[in-house]
Amino acid sequence: MQVLRIAAFAYNNQGGNPAGVVMGDRMPAAAEMLQTAKDVGYSETAFLTPQDDGWRIRYFAPEMEVAFCGHATIAAGAVLGERYGENTYQLYLNQGEITVRASRGEDGLFRATLRSPQTWSAVAPPEYVAQLLGHFNFSAADLDPAYPVRFAFAGARHLILALKEHETLSEMVYDFEPVKGLMQQEGLTTLDLIWVESDRTIHSRNPFPPGGVYEDPATGAAAAALAGYLRDIRWPGGRRIDIFQGWEMGSPSRLMVQFSDKKGEGVRVSGETRYIH
Repeated sequence: MQVLRIAAFAYNNQGGNPAGVVMGDRMPAAAEMLQTAKDVGYSETAFLTPQDDGWRIRYFAPEMEVAFCGHATIAAGAVLGERYGENTYQLYLNQGEITVRASRGEDGLFRATLRSPQTWSAVAPPEYVAQLLGHFNFSAADLDPAYPVRFAFAGARHLILALKEHETLSEMVYDFEPVKGLMQQEGLTTLDLIWVESDRTIHSRNPFPPGGVYEDPATGAAAAALAGYLRDIRWPGGRRIDIFQGWEMGSPSRLMVQFSDKKGEGVRVSGETRYIH
């Protein structure tokens, strides 16, 4: 089984979030895909096989199958573009359909833009939030009151936690196993901790313990969910935003996000890619 290794959401041809991409005539058994994801060791590996007018795609983290993964979709888009040309490709998830657009830049590197599943958000119970915050040594006073704590969905379920200070975000540490257990209770994929710099720029960190990963350096699914959340709370900022993630990990990443005012509509998330040798 050939595994291509590509970093998605790279910044100036550096950093990004590594993903494995496997393409074949048939979809491997789930146990085989999970073992491959463990062997690869990245936060996700995408598996693709032709289906109808597009591609069936499944995503596996080292410890679980993931319903939707943004950075692995971007990586898969780059592979499709390189093999079959610049185009928009239909992708069939376990539940629903999305698209990914592949295009080559003047530097010869591929960019990709995914259109996420539909979005929604819902208020998170205060008691649950307080438990999580305790494992980060955060309190409610560390949160920005302009951004209510909500569950947010765009193909996968996340929790949005907006912090008042960039320094608080930069110094994030947490207790892995207790946070993993709390996240599994609510079916969360990642926690999306953010600091809003301006109406165009947001900084983010994404713990991913349910997948066996302490932190994700670039999370496209969370970026799409965040955009849907911002729309739901009637955020006065722009509808085109850059999300910077992974800098504290030494893997600088940029996710370029575009969304409309139409409630629930899918979100476009774009990024650069680079091969990992």
